[in-house]
Amino acid sequence: MNSDPLNNFIISIPKDKLAALPAAHYDGEICIVDKEEQLEEAIAELRKSPVIGFDTETRPSFKKGHLNKVSLVQLSTHSKCFLFRINLTGLPQSLINLLEDESIMKIGLSTHDDFHNLNKLQPLQPGGFIELQNYVKQFRIADNSLTRIYGILFGKRVSKGQRLTNWEAEQLTQAQQHYAALDAKACIDIYDFLSQGNFSPSSSPYLTLPPENEAADSPKE
Repeated sequence: MNSDPLNNFIISIPKDKLAALPAAHYDGEICIVDKEEQLEEAIAELRKSPVIGFDTETRPSFKKGHLNKVSLVQLSTHSKCFLFRINLTGLPQSLINLLEDESIMKIGLSTHDDFHNLNKLQPLQPGGFIELQNYVKQFRIADNSLTRIYGILFGKRVSKGQRLTNWEAEQLTQAQQHYAALDAKACIDIYDFLSQGNFSPSSSPYLTLPPENEAADSPKE
């Protein structure tokens, strides 16, 4: 007999509850790396960090069957995010070495898709990565998106309003920079919050039964 009354429950935030949350904002430093001579210093600084948040952005394509190459790689420490404009610099070996380094912890979400696309530029074997979509399952979190996971943990909404903007523009806007930086830094925030024991699944206001179980297993009022 299962003694845990919450065993069948998951944590998932409803769309309307997510939409009602206040917007999250990035408040760290942002460094745009768009010239080859900037790479060495940026990589050296990242290598000093105990953990790195990771994400990528790609210029959207509105033509059926056409996919653009990755435009931006975001790598964040706890206080600073580096935006590597690889549409201008290419994918340099120093950056590949960092992404492959097993000794440096890197946190990302849906990283399989990111590296599938990066491999179209240069072959690489990612190392030292923690995939948040897998990591959060041990905390009963069923949602897979960064926005939903962040909302569950922090009560704030990561806006996706800049996702379909032009990531190959001559200059990235402030809105694009902050959007891109927040996506990478949010990965660190989520991992830190969960790994340090700051989240109690049983206390989450978003505990619910999976859709297929709701009708049969919902407790009587």
